[in-house]
Amino acid sequence: MTSQALQIVQLFDTDSSTYTYVVYDAQSLDAVIIDPVDTQLERDQQTIQTLGLKLRWALETHAHADHITSAGLLAEHLGAQTAAPEGCHIGTAAVQLVEGQMIPFGAFALKALHTPGHTAGSMCFYVGADQASHVFSGDTLLIGGCGRTDFQSGSAKDMFNSLIDILFKLPANTTVWPGHDYQGRTHSSIGHEMQHNARVAGKTLAQFEAIMAQLNLPKPRRIDEAVPANLTSGLRHDAGGDVVSHDVVSVRPAQGYAGDVFPELAWHWVQSGEAVLVDVRSDAERAWVGFVPEAKPLAWKQWPVVDVNPDFDAGLQRIGAEGKKIVLLCRSGVRSVAAAQRATQLGLEAYNILEGFEGDPDAHAHRGLLGGWRKRGLPWRQN
Repeated sequence: MTSQALQIVQLFDTDSSTYTYVVYDAQSLDAVIIDPVDTQLERDQQTIQTLGLKLRWALETHAHADHITSAGLLAEHLGAQTAAPEGCHIGTAAVQLVEGQMIPFGAFALKALHTPGHTAGSMCFYVGADQASHVFSGDTLLIGGCGRTDFQSGSAKDMFNSLIDILFKLPANTTVWPGHDYQGRTHSSIGHEMQHNARVAGKTLAQFEAIMAQLNLPKPRRIDEAVPANLTSGLRHDAGGDVVSHDVVSVRPAQGYAGDVFPELAWHWVQSGEAVLVDVRSDAERAWVGFVPEAKPLAWKQWPVVDVNPDFDAGLQRIGAEGKKIVLLCRSGVRSVAAAQRATQLGLEAYNILEGFEGDPDAHAHRGLLGGWRKRGLPWRQN
């Protein structure tokens, strides 16, 4: 599908009947991908590379219940930024989208439309190009139907309002690109759905609520697996993945360095370009316990040697030459305090990340259960 320089590639996953979209500017080759599926990662990367695209964004319309996203992996592999609706609480998304926010790529920009109903945070993405316009409607508006509203913070009333008051107010010739179709149909239009959508066209709110209440759909087969994974951008971890929201915006005073911060604030700084993340654990710890892909490795000590790494100062000064804040991560927040104090002596603005990578040990000396980078659902990998 084309509109002058705007190009749309529609891809399909047969297992979940999910449509994934690669949308790009043919002049700059800047691209976004919408609702990618983890099992189609190789296909999507091949599509992007064959077309010579620069993937700028990996977007979610909501936290899916029927498949696991590959957004986090695409960010790692191709350098895209992840973005998801703020109301979906996908804590690992670099950008938390709000109503009306613009997502630029090349000469174009998608506009985020908050369309609750399927989930409380669901969004659609709209773009106008020359004489044509397009909306990527996720699980909100489907061809001849709409997303279910009986679970995952769904609301039939909200869905009705999203369809009538938001999507059906778009130009009638807007092409509708749905998140799913189970009958082989690829696209529709706003005008067609306003007149012919079996669930909502010509219906009152009461009639629509009655229709939705009588669907009696089975529970999505992969919901218990998919939703938790999608709340961490599809980056599946061995130790939890619950995004814990706690004191994420404050800096705690500290002695001898700039302050203590919780992992979420440190991650926000890194993603916004304000700070550089430095992992001061040993190479062995990173290899066996897990690592953060965006972190710069610089060991404070290399076990079993107990002396401070003689190359630490020089390495930290190289990192600090960028002029950004330094946020320091270790296992539980002990070595990173010493490293932050040393960085301050070197003239750098350094912060210790509270709870470290694994958190404090519980009563049974087990880690990964009482907080820390992993427990808080932030991105990490394990070899």
